Amino acid sequence: VAKLRGESPEDAASDLVIEDGTRVGVAYFLMSEENVKREVQLPWVSFGSDEAAPAPEGVFLKANSHPRAYGNFARVLAKYVREDKAISLSEAVRKLSAFPADTLSLKDRGRLKPGYYADVVVFDPKTIKDHATYEKPHQLATGVLDVLVNGQFALKDGQPTSERPGQFVHGRAWKGAGGGCRARASDWSWSK
Repeated sequence: VAKLRGESPEDAASDLVIEDGTRVGVAYFLMSEENVKREVQLPWVSFGSDEAAPAPEGVFLKANSHPRAYGNFARVLAKYVREDKAISLSEAVRKLSAFPADTLSLKDRGRLKPGYYADVVVFDPKTIKDHATYEKPHQLATGVLDVLVNGQFALKDGQPTSERPGQFVHGRAWKGAGGGCRARASDWSWSK
């Protein structure tokens, strides 16, 4: 953008914010792919995303989110497990579920165990793939068959359901909005 405008990147970014009057997003490329592959293999690295997950329809199509909004976790499984063989499937699943739940002290989550919340993603390891790009970020990943949240289908046979079983989940640092009260995840739920 700076090159097109004939100005420095700093000036272009500032001018875009001023001209648009809203939030302007940017993407930074800070690591080489080889470095990412090496980091994925480290035993203390888990996976997460700081990107929102908007529906690829309506008003959400007016803004371009980062490609990870639609393919972050599918990319781990397709690229770093299946294609690059950087980590095993079982290690990737652990780094996507139990490890972050343990790290964040999320009680009764991250494992398929009796008494735990039934948060389950059923995917085909041979076909799971991310498709979102910077040019076309609103591309859903493929290869995910079912998603159960708290034991209810949010995605069934690749299609979204009308169920909204998600809950707010708080880790050990949560003190409550009022200062001292502690709330359990089951005290908060998404409205339909």
